[in-house]
Amino acid sequence: MTPARIREAFVTQAAHCAALGSPFMERLCGLLAVRDWPKGEIRDRIFDWRGDPSNRAGAVPLRLAGALHALKLAGDPVLTPAYPPYHVSDDALWDAVCASLVGQATFIDDFIDSPPQTNEVRRAAAIIAAAHYLHALHPLPLRVSELGASGGLNLMFDRFALALPEAILGPLDPALTLTPDWSGALPPLDAPQVVARAGVDLRPVDPHTGAGSARLQAYLWADQPDRLTLTQAAIAAAGPAPAQADAIDWLAPRLTHVPGQTHLIYHTIAWQYFPTPVQDRGRALIAAAGALATQQNPLAWVAMEADTNAGGAALTLRLWPGDLTITLGRVDFHGRWIDWTAPVPVLP
Repeated sequence: MTPARIREAFVTQAAHCAALGSPFMERLCGLLAVRDWPKGEIRDRIFDWRGDPSNRAGAVPLRLAGALHALKLAGDPVLTPAYPPYHVSDDALWDAVCASLVGQATFIDDFIDSPPQTNEVRRAAAIIAAAHYLHALHPLPLRVSELGASGGLNLMFDRFALALPEAILGPLDPALTLTPDWSGALPPLDAPQVVARAGVDLRPVDPHTGAGSARLQAYLWADQPDRLTLTQAAIAAAGPAPAQADAIDWLAPRLTHVPGQTHLIYHTIAWQYFPTPVQDRGRALIAAAGALATQQNPLAWVAMEADTNAGGAALTLRLWPGDLTITLGRVDFHGRWIDWTAPVPVLP
């Protein structure tokens, strides 16, 4: 019998996957919640998981699903015929999973050491829109710092196109095109110029290595091939891997202002995973730097993060000089839709 806290983590994850348009992941997590697991080191490790296994902390269901998908993407002969685009019975899928939990235990055990690195490329749509809005307020070149950057794919947001009703933002020869369902007015159309970019992560993934590329793709969901296509295009366009460091330790020296540039700090579904003392220190350091910002070196902090409201993540902009907080809208956690509610930008 699956321990109650592990079963609850998989049941909850199944519901999240259903809401995010993945019936296969809903089914897989549902089976892992209720079926009898085969004896072995993977069952022992997960059933005895230390700490919270849910997606609020350890994210055990996503770790295990990522390991299984990594095997499938590598052409595993057991999982491949049981995974999309093929459809098999629940029993056949469970048999394939059980065989892998035992036969691929060493690979799975190593893979789940790391928390999920879902470098969701579709979230870049929110950053593109926010950067255009910021540029309307402060038409200066951008210096970009991404916190929790994973593989750094979304650091290249200015090389992606964003297709909106009656307009396309981005370059004429984009690395990829994002097509979220958009509601609300259009953001400003003039494009910002990114002149410097860097990112940081506690466990960065190098998208230019075979292992790093495979890991980034493994955390996608097997019945969502469009996400895989976008991620592969983003990997091809990626810059250097993010730095490995504590996000705020890394950010602190970058908070020195550069005349003639706007410094854009941003993160997408990352800040919420920082320990509270790290969040507190980060807020204090950013606010202190903001107090020194001028019209010639503005500081902007864009956050796409969960809040207490239902329906996606909040997209907010905090901006200095002036210490303004502007609600830009709400965004689906995987970037499938954006509800843009930003006020018309008023030039300084």
